[in-house]
Amino acid sequence: MYIPFSDLDLEARVWIYQANRELTKDETAVLTETLKSALDNWDAHGKPLTASGKVFEHRFVVIGVDERDEMPSGCSIDKSVHWLQQIGSQMNVDFFDRSLAYINEQDQVVTIPVSKIKQAVTEETITASTTVFDNQIATKAQWLNRWKSPASHTWLARYFSDQPV
Repeated sequence: MYIPFSDLDLEARVWIYQANRELTKDETAVLTETLKSALDNWDAHGKPLTASGKVFEHRFVVIGVDERDEMPSGCSIDKSVHWLQQIGSQMNVDFFDRSLAYINEQDQVVTIPVSKIKQAVTEETITASTTVFDNQIATKAQWLNRWKSPASHTWLARYFSDQPV
């Protein structure tokens, strides 16, 4: 059963999928409607899941499920992955981009391959105060509080140990 993202419980389990490029307004609209339809019929072993999905920053798909009502199964989680693979194929978008996303000085979401992070820190493209996206969070509460964080408050802190924050 689809519910608005704002109605998801703070302890709802979330998954974040990062697109390898910015989505257009039309693509975001199509993706939003596709998600609503898919999530409205999402179930685990025949039992409906209370779920939501939303596109943020024209780049990230966040899917959440309220586990208090029904726990998602491995099969139901796989199904959500397949939705994103399928629509990604249709839109020529990879929703499984594993690069680091951050907000640059022009307030744009940009990405950098993980292998280039150390160089970006050295060149001060990414600083301790650069806002980065932590797509590894697990709950809506974490998403609200930690999804966008200064680099020094994430796993990237080790790169700034010698720099003032």
